[in-house]
Parts: sequence; structure tokens; C-alpha cells
Amino acid sequence: MNGLFIPRRHFIKGMAVGAGAIAGGVPLLGETRKPDYTGPNVIVLRFGGGVRRRETIDPDHTYSPYLCKELTKRGTLFNNMEISSLEGIETSHGQGTLYIITGKYEKYKDIGGKFLGQRFEAPVPTVFEYLRKKYNVPEHQTLIVNGEDRTDEEFYSFSNHHLFGAHFRSNVLSLYRFKTYLLQRQIDSGKWSEKELAKKREDLAKLEALDYRTKGQDKQNQEITDFWERWRQYYGETGFVNPRGDSLLTELALRAMKELRPKLMMVNWNDPDYVHWGYMSHYTRGISIMDQGLERIVATVEADEYYRDNTIFVIVPDCGRDTNPYASVPCQHHFGSKSSHEIFALLIGPGIQKGVVVDKKVNQISLAATIGKITGAGAEFAEGPVLEQAFA
Repeated sequence: MNGLFIPRRHFIKGMAVGAGAIAGGVPLLGETRKPDYTGPNVIVLRFGGGVRRRETIDPDHTYSPYLCKELTKRGTLFNNMEISSLEGIETSHGQGTLYIITGKYEKYKDIGGKFLGQRFEAPVPTVFEYLRKKYNVPEHQTLIVNGEDRTDEEFYSFSNHHLFGAHFRSNVLSLYRFKTYLLQRQIDSGKWSEKELAKKREDLAKLEALDYRTKGQDKQNQEITDFWERWRQYYGETGFVNPRGDSLLTELALRAMKELRPKLMMVNWNDPDYVHWGYMSHYTRGISIMDQGLERIVATVEADEYYRDNTIFVIVPDCGRDTNPYASVPCQHHFGSKSSHEIFALLIGPGIQKGVVVDKKVNQISLAATIGKITGAGAEFAEGPVLEQAFA
């Protein structure tokens, strides 16, 4: 250890530097000035909740016509991407997300040993950490946009690697983050009686206790706080006005692009996973909602000079789904069937080949190294090779 970076254990215990310094992105002792990032913006869209190729990239059965019939003509489609079938490699949402952003398969276990728990910690850096370690990119310009039903995934924003970690983490936009901001704002307003104030503080402590990585010490910076204040002014405080589900994630992403100008952003769509309620229509409708969100985000990029001609999209599922027609709940993904390992990826943008379909089998963990090549930040601990076929 060379003394320039803070191990996670120091972050949590506050031994090396105060939480305010971490949250504000204050340079660490001995850290030299890094160059500004001048490469393309990268938007990773997790076509998520687990989707099959049949309902997405198969033209005869797709519920995502914009993706399948328009965008594929503008980029490179890897139609034979897979998730490893090695023992212990699970096909699920949290694991798939970490495979994408770390470039490494890992037998993830909930850190508290909870059955079906998703509180994971990556042992190798994420693409966000690589970017922020090499370049002068503030945390609010590396974003994960996360769903309200998957709080554990709020905290995949940094790894435990001793040369990277919390100081180079991404920030997160989600309803969880907004609720935390709002509750703190209400407490600070001074309008509550002593009894009401005690209850509000208890509620805030419960929210912060969900942060299993930093125990609530990770505070969002001023740019994000201002973002939430504008969100509150527009949608109010009830939660009954703003969109929900993946429509919410799309809206957060669009507003972030306008107000925060992220250089690397991942949107963790997840609506197709509502198929677990037992209705196939929840799955197909979820795919349609993602496709509509995809169209809106691409249109926003094309209309914005900051992003136009300078943004690369990486569109990839977290996992696939089963094809068993006799299952009581259709389209499972937890049992490791062949089709749950079968996914795809589409890359579009400057420097990416157009109208190319790669039939060769490739691996999901290649995406981190590919993003590292796009940004110039590299991904030295990623195990998947770069998807060179995508580059013109």
C-alpha cells in the first residue's frame, strides 16, 4: 500500500479522513492533479430484470421494436453473448450488474449470510473507479440510476480493492436517495414538535441503516443535493406525482443528463422482473417500457450538443430467463437453465461499427474491458477480453 488511497475499512471507521472529505471528493494526501476527461460519454443501459433474446432481439417476437429494428442497424450487435456456466456463477440481477461493471465473475454471497440476500461487495474495481482514478471526473458525473425495489444495488458503486474503493466511487440516483434527502431536509426545517422530530430521526436512521457499505457515512455532494431540491420542487414530496418503476429511472436519467452532465452513467432498468408475480404480460410490458425509455434517452442525446456525436451506448441485460413453458411462474432465472445464461449486447456510437452482427460467442464480463478501452481508463483487473469486433 503506497499511502495514496484509502482502504474501505478506513472509510467506514473514519480513521483516515472525515466523511465530509470523502463525500466532497477532496483530493487525498499526495494525490497529484489528474487530467480532465475528454473521451466520449458512455451510457450503460441494463436491459434488465432479466430478458430473453426471443422477446428482445428476435424481430419476429420482439416487444422492443426500437431496439431490435432500428438501433441494431446503427451499431454492433453481439447476439451470442453469454454468462458463464461455471459452478457458482448465478444468473440474477445483482450478480449480473457486478459482472458488467467489474469484468469478473465471482461467486457472490450476501455479506450477512442472508438467504437470497443481495448485499454484495466487489473485490475488483468497477468501471466508475477506473475512470475517476485516472481522470479528474467528479463523483456526480459518474452515476448509477437505480430502482426503488433493489436497495442493495445502491451500494455497488465501489469495490473493496485496496488501490481503488470509496474515494473513486460513483454516485447514485434513486427514490431511496431522494427519500433520505427529503427526510433530512424536513428534520432540518425545525417545524416538527419534539415527539414528531424523534420519529423523523428514527425513520432517517432506519433508511441510513440500509447502507451496508458505509453505515450511512456516504453523503451525497452539493450538486446531487441541488438536483434533489429541483426534483422536489417539480414533483413535490408525496411520491404520488413522479413516475414509478422503470419510467422513473428513465426520467431520472434524462434529468441527470440535463443537470449533472454525467460522463459515465448506468441505468438499472428492472421492470420485466415483475413476471415473478406470475403473469407473462408483466414481463412483456416491462420490455416495452424499457424500449420506450431507450428511445427517449437516445433522442435526448441526439438533441443535445454536449452528448451528440460524443456518446457511446452499451445496452446489455443483467441475465436471461428460462424457456420452460410448464413453469407455474413463467420466465424464471434463478435455476441456471441454458437460456438464463443467454443474453446479448448492443454498442452504438462514434467509433463503433454500424450494422454489424457478431455471431461468435462472447462473454458478459468483456464489457468492462470494452468500456475501459472506450474511456481510455483501462480495466486492469477485468478478466474478459475487449470486444474488438465493435470498433471501426
